[in-house]
This record gives sequence, structure tokens and C-alpha cells, in this order.
Amino acid sequence: MVRFYGSPDLETDRLILRKLELDDIQSVFDHWISDERISDNRVSAAHKTVDETKERVKKIVRGYESKAFCHWGIELKEEGELIGEIDLYDFDHSTGNCEVSYSLGFNWWNKGYGTEALKAVVEFAFVHMNVHKISAAHNTDNPASGRIMEKAGMEQEGIIRHMIRNAKGQYKDCAVYGILGEDYLRNRAQPNILKGIQDGTG
Repeated sequence: MVRFYGSPDLETDRLILRKLELDDIQSVFDHWISDERISDNRVSAAHKTVDETKERVKKIVRGYESKAFCHWGIELKEEGELIGEIDLYDFDHSTGNCEVSYSLGFNWWNKGYGTEALKAVVEFAFVHMNVHKISAAHNTDNPASGRIMEKAGMEQEGIIRHMIRNAKGQYKDCAVYGILGEDYLRNRAQPNILKGIQDGTG
């Protein structure tokens, strides 16, 4: 059974994964959610106005009232700059399975931040939350996202044709990845990536 702790702060070498706040609205808008280079890999369209982002962030903030809501902003530890977001969602209580998704601002691509954030959330999910399996998918024309998944220990399980339709009406084939908690715990050879967890999760 999955143990829910909400969205405690997760710390890695270079990042703090933390709850989004209303003060983050402008950063969310500027750094990734208004960028079509990012939205082309998402189902939802790039935001045209800050008001759109305001409503989305307000909804996320309200979500934190539930312990089953797992959504983090990705912040650079030294600079204090918000560069993206990552979340666990679609928890299936009968199987203990869930999905993960993430978005990273274009200015911070190819620096290993996505891999570091995903590894932290995978570790938290399996070691602390007792999740059974984590799945993810990426558009096949965005192979860089697949490399992030692979570096976090996920394996490609197949390709689903026309899995999504983006905001431009384009159908996209997606590569589906997964990782089992039992495999992660058995094969984990490197030290934990998490340096600390705050909010009393231990």
C-alpha cells in the first residue's frame, strides 16, 4: 500500500524540490510554461498570459491540502531559481502504481537537472512511499526525455502510436517507460541521491 506524505522538500546536490507557491507564478510563466519549445512536448498549450499561469498555480497550491498530491517545483539550490516542475500522479490504489511527468525550462536543458530531479522523486517514491511501479512516457520526437528516464533506471516498454494529441492538434507517438520498485531496490548500487527530506517524512 502506498504511503502518502504529500510533497515534502527533497534535497539533492544541486536542487531543492519544493512546493510551488503563489510567488512563483511569474517564474513558472517565464521559465517554461509560456515556451512553445516546452509545450510541444506537453498535452496543454503554452500559456499566452500570466493569468493562465496564475490559475494553474493556484490549483496546484490548493492540491497540497491532500497528502496524496505529489507535485514539486525544481529549484536550483545555490541560485534559488525555479527552473521546472515534476510530479507523481494517477495513483492506482489497487496496484500501487503511478506515473511521473516533468518539465524543465529550455535554458536548463542538457545540464543534468532533469535526471537529478527524476532520480530524487524515484528514490522518494520507492524508498519512502512504497510505490510498486512508476511509469512515464515521452514523444518519440523528444528522445532527450527518454535519456533522462533511462539514467533514472527506467526501461522502455514499448511505443504507443498516436498516444496523445497536442495543443496544435498533432498526434504524437510516445515511448512508454517503467521501473519496478523491487528492481530499483535490488539493483540500487549508487548512494542515495537524496540529501535530505523535510516535513517529517524521515
